[in-house]
Amino acid sequence: LNQLVISTTDSHYLLNLPLEDETVNEYLKSVYSTIVFRDVVSRYKLRNTLFLEKLIQFLSENIGNLFSAKNISDYLKSQHTTISVNQIQSYTEYLNNAFLIHRVERYDLIGKRVFEIGEKYYFENMGIRNIVVGYRITDKAKILENLVYNHLLYKGYDIKVGYYGDKEIDFIGEKNGEKLYIQVALKIDSDKTAEREFGNLLKIQDNYPKIVVTKDTFSGNSYEGIRHCPIRQFLME
Repeated sequence: LNQLVISTTDSHYLLNLPLEDETVNEYLKSVYSTIVFRDVVSRYKLRNTLFLEKLIQFLSENIGNLFSAKNISDYLKSQHTTISVNQIQSYTEYLNNAFLIHRVERYDLIGKRVFEIGEKYYFENMGIRNIVVGYRITDKAKILENLVYNHLLYKGYDIKVGYYGDKEIDFIGEKNGEKLYIQVALKIDSDKTAEREFGNLLKIQDNYPKIVVTKDTFSGNSYEGIRHCPIRQFLME
């Protein structure tokens, strides 16, 4: 509900907000602070706010990376911060409940089951994510993947990360009993890249739609029957 109120307020306020970097950044910082301190710190009466900020920064820098609470704990120990696995699980759940991030489970397409360990996290709002760590050109692939996730979420899909043996499918979207398989790549610039991105989808032997989404156009609109879709077109569908 709080997130809905913020979103409604945003939509009215943004109509009158000058699209200047400094103005927009200050506004996004205020939205970020509201979510973190009202919907997380105050709601759950957290004391370790320094760790919370480090966790958010870690998640911001690792969009689309596979990890577990233990992975995060091990990383933080290397940064001289010791936090229990249980506490990390609680804090990530709080951030998920506040709609700052979304936790995405992994699904085994062969065994038809959800993996108990390991998940990915994506941000609800990329502007807020960029406020945390800044916009970096080297993050283009992560940003594209998060953008595709957000669009699937907006279109009402239940989303999981797929695994077919040792091959990863970026997203499995399910809605009304129908599935959609999505692979995301910044660009297809070689035969090897094409074989990897399209080949993962070719292994799935069912008749549901399968799409590779990229930032740039690709010579041809399909690859062995797997459809290619530039991000602009994908977002308009």
